[in-house]
Amino acid sequence: MIVVSDASPIISLSAVGRLDLLAQLYERVIVPASVHEEIATADHDRPGVKELRKAEWLSTVLPKDRVLVRALEGELDSGEAEAIALAIEVGADLLVVDERRGREVARRMGVRVIGVLGILIEAKSRGLVPAVAPILETLLTKAGFRISPSLYRRVLEASNEAPES
Repeated sequence: MIVVSDASPIISLSAVGRLDLLAQLYERVIVPASVHEEIATADHDRPGVKELRKAEWLSTVLPKDRVLVRALEGELDSGEAEAIALAIEVGADLLVVDERRGREVARRMGVRVIGVLGILIEAKSRGLVPAVAPILETLLTKAGFRISPSLYRRVLEASNEAPES
């Protein structure tokens, strides 16, 4: 399975020490050049910077369809625009993106999407993580991840974990 990732999922998974889940879940993981640049040029202490350098399984590709990228940049930031264009170009099975607007545009263009929460649910179902709740808590406290209480409960239910009352 081929996936293309935007920056925020890489940063979020790195912040909780679980970027490896992408490599374990998917056959090929690609980031567009602008996403690589966005992460690699950030402050060296920011989550994702060191992890990106070490992730030999992750490839960086510049989308060829610059017209599509520019058109998408009318609605999205350059990373999301390149990620969607690249996902279409390489025939990716999934686009890993968390931002609502990016997800909406990707779906409108026929691209299947998954976010960090979906990755955690899938990782739990495949036995790659023993529990999702502790990772969710770390995402909220350490990575600045935002999630509504109702979505939090749905993620725990989908992971067969009882939500806290």
